[in-house]
Formats: sequence, structure tokens, C-alpha cells
Amino acid sequence: MIVAESTPRQKQSPQTAAQTQPAEAWRVVVLNDPVNRMSYVVMVLRRVFGFDEPRARQHMLQVHEQGRSIVWTGTREQAEAHLFSLHQWHLTAIIQADETS
Repeated sequence: MIVAESTPRQKQSPQTAAQTQPAEAWRVVVLNDPVNRMSYVVMVLRRVFGFDEPRARQHMLQVHEQGRSIVWTGTREQAEAHLFSLHQWHLTAIIQADETS
């Protein structure tokens, strides 16, 4: 026996479905360049991201040895703001979509 529901089911609209999906994550990646001194890169990372000395130094060494370091991951708007700040300090940096999330 099939029992009819007293209230009809509401279908989720495409707009509501899009709003419930998690936002895509973006990475801020600092790239190696031959211009900036290591101590300068550490200072900039501390000021822009609020890193402590060991964490900023770890990212700087990763940039120096591997050519790049992912220093931040989050929303695209915030990633673009961080990218702008890094460019203001004359660091070479990019943002890219985080395919792992």
C-alpha cells in the first residue's frame, strides 16, 4: 500500500543548489626570484600573513630551494587581496585554484 504524503516535496532550485556547494579554494604561491634577499622575504611574509619567524623562514627556504611555496589557501577574494599585498612588496607570487579541495 502506498501512502500519499500530506505535504508535497519541494524541489531544490538550481540557485539554492549552487549556494550550498562549498566555495572553491585558492592558493597563494610565492615564487623564487633573483632580486629579493632572503631576510626581506621573511619580513614580508611576517607582515602580510602574520607568520612567526620560524614559519616565515620555512616558507622562504622552500621558495629558495624548490622555487615556490604555498603560503596561504582560502577564498578567491582573500587570495587576490594577499596577492595584491605581495606584489606591493615586490614579491613574485601567483594564485591558483586548489584542485585538492
